[in-house]
Amino acid sequence: MSGNKTALITGITGQDGSYLAEFLLERDYRVVGMVRRSSSENVERIDHLRDRIELMQADLLDQFSLVKLMKDVRPSEIYNLAAMSFVPTSWSQPVLTGEFTGLGVTRMLEAMRHVCPEAGFYQASSSEMYGKVRETPQTEMTPFYPRSPYGVAKVYGHYLTVNYRESYKLFAVSGILFNHESPRRGREFVTRKITHGVARIKLGLDEKLLLGNLDAHRDWGFAGDYVRAMWMMLQHDQPEDFVIASGVAHSVKEFVETAFDHVSLDYRKYVGVDSMFMRPAEVDHLIGDSGKARKILKWEPEVDFKNLVHMMVDADLELLKKRA
Repeated sequence: MSGNKTALITGITGQDGSYLAEFLLERDYRVVGMVRRSSSENVERIDHLRDRIELMQADLLDQFSLVKLMKDVRPSEIYNLAAMSFVPTSWSQPVLTGEFTGLGVTRMLEAMRHVCPEAGFYQASSSEMYGKVRETPQTEMTPFYPRSPYGVAKVYGHYLTVNYRESYKLFAVSGILFNHESPRRGREFVTRKITHGVARIKLGLDEKLLLGNLDAHRDWGFAGDYVRAMWMMLQHDQPEDFVIASGVAHSVKEFVETAFDHVSLDYRKYVGVDSMFMRPAEVDHLIGDSGKARKILKWEPEVDFKNLVHMMVDADLELLKKRA
């Protein structure tokens, strides 16, 4: 057990933050979540944990607040999950995306370096860094070619983490996580948009589901499996970066078909394509090779693609029935 360990999680109100908080509480951690004072962020993902975690205010845009937070918390592990995480929004707010997702990592690492350099630091890197992929599947050694302001900012944060590890001998690691979903995924993301849309159509609340590029392929896994990998990286004896992925790519169309099949409906009767949901620069084919994590960390995903889709559809059906 890790009864004497304190974890600081930025982005604790998000999908990954909520699953990570649950995972660490099970291991007897003291869990502190960083929240922004002006945040309109929905805390419903962590409502069931509120009496077991501490929430403290600080902001990735404010260096002093991060220093004060780390002095107050004295974390043994820091998980930097906060970011402007929705890729399309990064096109409409590219400067703010750079501030949060790129420079925010600098501020976190600087605060850690001065206050608690002995802590472990996890940076949430992203498969979006590969963008226009140079090779398939993508490994830790595949060159980056980001295709969005979000992807560019994540590359900055990734290499900065490498630099601080090598320059200041910090235990700082990056997890290059491929797409990971769950019933807690925001409805602006295509996977949750699909499962929520399927549930609404099944219950007679909608008749149509409009989507963008159905031919884009992604390597999808379950968020609960992926936060376990984050923790495993910080327990490893050497600070290293790891790709975390299922190793299997599916198209958006396959996701749609699997979701509609689960409720015994033919997707072709309900799904349409709208150009407004297309990205300015599309990322067509992401598939990760997590061989290094499987070999060194002994990490394995437990939820496969089909069960993930079914889990999300079932959760959305349940959610809508409760609200009815």
